[in-house]
Amino acid sequence: MSGSILVVDDEKGQRDILSAILTKAGYRLCTVPSAEEALQELGRAEYDLLLTDLKMQGMTGMELMEQVLGENPVQCVVMMTAHGTIDSAVEAMKKGAFDYLEKPLERENLILTVQRAFERIMLLKENRVLQKKLAETRTLPNMIGEHPKMMEVARIIHKIAPTSTTVLIYGESGTGKELVARAIHDGSQRKDKAFFAINCAAIPDALIESELFGHEKGSFTGAGSREIGIFEAAEGGTVFLDEIGEMNVAMQAKLLRTIQEKEIRRVGGKINIPVDVRIISATNKDLEQETKRGNFREDLFYRLNVIRITLPPLRERGNDIVTLAHFFLKKYSAASGIPVKGIGKPALKILLDYNWPGNVRQLESVIERGVLMAESDYIQPEDLPAEVHNEANPAGSLPFDFPAEGISIDNLERDLITKAMERADWVIAKAAPLLGMSYKTLQYRLEKFGIGRPE
Repeated sequence: MSGSILVVDDEKGQRDILSAILTKAGYRLCTVPSAEEALQELGRAEYDLLLTDLKMQGMTGMELMEQVLGENPVQCVVMMTAHGTIDSAVEAMKKGAFDYLEKPLERENLILTVQRAFERIMLLKENRVLQKKLAETRTLPNMIGEHPKMMEVARIIHKIAPTSTTVLIYGESGTGKELVARAIHDGSQRKDKAFFAINCAAIPDALIESELFGHEKGSFTGAGSREIGIFEAAEGGTVFLDEIGEMNVAMQAKLLRTIQEKEIRRVGGKINIPVDVRIISATNKDLEQETKRGNFREDLFYRLNVIRITLPPLRERGNDIVTLAHFFLKKYSAASGIPVKGIGKPALKILLDYNWPGNVRQLESVIERGVLMAESDYIQPEDLPAEVHNEANPAGSLPFDFPAEGISIDNLERDLITKAMERADWVIAKAAPLLGMSYKTLQYRLEKFGIGRPE
């Protein structure tokens, strides 16, 4: 048994007996003759257990315990008391002591009580570790990985989450931008308030103002009643604006005013309504270039870009691919009731060599399919979808020989879009991430090429 004990007793003979018994039992001991000296010793070093006499000259053991527990709630205290002061010992237990020992001390009872105290101490320590892990998990839900770039992301999140500053998250589609936004919210003082996420690319320009700010009855055709918008609904919480680069310039001006004035006005309304929300935005575009092209307001960019977080694509995260793959394996094996134990080495090699254009979201989908398709205890190459088999298409190479007569980029793009739409059952929102496009960009390409769902 190992552990440190601070013994406090004004009788030297008692201190010597305790030291001999407990040192032989394997504990590390320090003995002091008074409560005052005990406080000095606790200021110099940490001890697992405080074993103190109740009645002492000067500060009593009860007073010592109250002061120690007030400064360190997990400190374990065992009180020693003479026969005539049992009631005081019981009172000490009500105030936080773990147990008490009656003098004269019996060796076996002493060792048993100390062992039980250390069992409690171990439980307290394990609980503290668990609480820390839970807190980290709450702050970084599903943010799995040990790549230095992801560790830097985690460091920034922990640093800025408690503030209310605006944050701009950069990253390709599927890298986990919304997860980062939720982690920031969960680590802030707003965590008990609402979190609203809105994809600016998925809402038509004519509706986004109403979606964000609400509208009054009769303000436009179909507005049969007053509706509050996301900013009002999220009062005291966080609003996450995904694909902020797709927001039209007119709406950008209104968002800028909301950030500056901390108020909104419903569509068709005449009253400015104060709002208190934290704004986190995300994009897969280079907004600095967009400002130079006139597609994004420079003043809004600087308001949003107070803190910048850049998420690395999955292909740059090395062995995190394996870590994430096993995480998703456990998740979907448990959810489906299919007892898949792991991923075979040939399948792992395929996963590591693949370029992952859809990033973590695509990897999760691939592993879910692998679990469902597995014919053995381990996912094998044949359980993976065709697009990740890079034997014929190594990362960074073309899936065909370049013909001498050349190719048509438009035809190639049309074919890729058609295949993506077929795979997504002609749902634009599902096909866009497969192509690394926003909803609006894909919608424009479909119209440009005249691609539509077959009859």
